Amino acid sequence: MSTLSELIRSKGRAVSADIEWLHLLISDWQLVADLVFADLVLWVPTKEGGFVAGGHARPSSAATIFYRDIFGEEIRKEWLAPVHEAFTTGKAVDVNVQSSDGIKTRLSAIPVRRRLSTKSDEATEHPIAVITRHTNLSEAKAPNRLQLNYLGCGNDLLAMVADGAYPDFSNPTGPRRGAPRANDGLLRLDVDGNVTFASPNGLSAFNRLGILGELEGKSLATAATPVLKGRNVDESLPLVLTGRAPWRTDMESRNVTLTVRAIPLKSHDERIGAIVLCRDVTELRRQERELITKDATIREIHHRVKNNLQTVASLLRMQARRSKSEEVKENLDQAMRRVSAIALVHDTLSEGLAQDVNFDEVFDRILMLAAEVASSMNTSIKTLMDGRFGQLRSEIATPLAVALTEIITNAVEHGLADRSGVVAVNAERKQKQLLITVSDNGKGLPDGQVGSGLGTQIIRTLIEGELRGSIHWSSPHEGGARVAISIPL
Repeated sequence: MSTLSELIRSKGRAVSADIEWLHLLISDWQLVADLVFADLVLWVPTKEGGFVAGGHARPSSAATIFYRDIFGEEIRKEWLAPVHEAFTTGKAVDVNVQSSDGIKTRLSAIPVRRRLSTKSDEATEHPIAVITRHTNLSEAKAPNRLQLNYLGCGNDLLAMVADGAYPDFSNPTGPRRGAPRANDGLLRLDVDGNVTFASPNGLSAFNRLGILGELEGKSLATAATPVLKGRNVDESLPLVLTGRAPWRTDMESRNVTLTVRAIPLKSHDERIGAIVLCRDVTELRRQERELITKDATIREIHHRVKNNLQTVASLLRMQARRSKSEEVKENLDQAMRRVSAIALVHDTLSEGLAQDVNFDEVFDRILMLAAEVASSMNTSIKTLMDGRFGQLRSEIATPLAVALTEIITNAVEHGLADRSGVVAVNAERKQKQLLITVSDNGKGLPDGQVGSGLGTQIIRTLIEGELRGSIHWSSPHEGGARVAISIPL
């Protein structure tokens, strides 16, 4: 099974709300594994009364016990009793276990409860799963101060898991670069927001921000105030720095940017303090600003190209109006429409960050150009569209827009000249191919042959040359003309 949801639906017995909670837990339990220096395994109950591994987190702060992922495996016999006891009693169970390769480990089975709703402080009475914590006893040694504080934070989080208080519904779930981990920098706050412990990396990060001296024994919010004075800060920052809200935000000084995340610690639904994680993301934010600037520059370039092309189209229109030759007027009008079709693509690119084009929007405007051609010829047409083009790369969108403009205007000017009719377009998007059909109910191809004019040459060059596709003209028995295009994607 590739996902937790599929595994539970196949073998487990959890309801949808339980599955969502377990997904939320797994998305945030790597921090716990790092803090307790141990492997964590999530066990979900099966329909047969056993347990199956629904997740596995290896610590980045210690060596893993399991070199192979055990996701999807049935529970081992030596683990079944403590896991079953934790699941049935709702209480944590600790036992010492010796593996087949002689490694002595301490196994802690922690029940997992789910908070009933976003507004409720109550959790499910019965556990919905069990987490086992596997600590390697053969490498155990006297812990230092940093390890003791890490273990204390990790144990508090596991106790919150058993109470249904962790993870928190209020945790930000949106993706953002620079999410801090324990080893990036960790501070522990008491219930009043005072720092009781600051890891070396955490202290260094805040020192680089501009907060001088030690942090322990000080209010983090008070210590940060002089550095942030006069700067625009996120309105959630005071709640983060006091540990009152499970949120993540950025702190900026003149040269340094820290991303800071707070995790309130609770015991029996009473706040007892908080963990504050921090990471220096100065370089990441600088790169993001450069990308935003480049994106804005690219959009501005497309906007100016579009404006210049529209100016060229206007000049061609003016020149056509001044000409006394009908042939020259027609040629200039055709050139104007080709330039306008290219301008449509650049106009679309100037409106978004991606260099992909929603070609359905572009094609809607191409059909408007066809309507203008029909009105100039004192005729009326009806356009029908079936299917969708979808997102196309700009290097495909530009030649395709010009080619379709030529095909549709040819249908209007030649096939439907002096008569009302219908132009129908069908687009079929496949995984590696785009199929397009343009048909009309007009005069059809003269003698069943395709013309050799400039428009036909342009269409062939763009479809077969630039796009490496194929194009086929035909006259169906029921009349009119049909153009079939195939383009590789």
